[in-house]
Amino acid sequence: MLRREKNSEVGRTLLYSTDTQLDVMILVRYYKARFQIEFLFRDAMQYIGLTHSQSPRKEAIVMHTNASLTALNLLKIEGWQEKQTDDSTHISIANWKRRKLDQQLMSRLFDELGLDLKCQKVS
Repeated sequence: MLRREKNSEVGRTLLYSTDTQLDVMILVRYYKARFQIEFLFRDAMQYIGLTHSQSPRKEAIVMHTNASLTALNLLKIEGWQEKQTDDSTHISIANWKRRKLDQQLMSRLFDELGLDLKCQKVS
């Protein structure tokens, strides 16, 4: 598969399949879907805590997995809404996690100090 790079160079991608009768465009769609799934699990494991469950119970593991993937999807939805676009641009989960942790820390700090977050100096 040939694709144009930004600097007008042609890049090549080799896609393999054991099904010799498979249409090329279907193979491309399969690979795109596969990598989207892999990115989803990578982000969930690295940033959302998918691998942090220590329970041996099946129900707890299923619940933890669902909670992690739901949190990841909610972050992606919030990112798309903030960008106000429907395209599937990359959203950095590391940046979103840092932003959410900073917001939580500031909220807790202001609560402890008795300060108002809506104060003009704060905004």
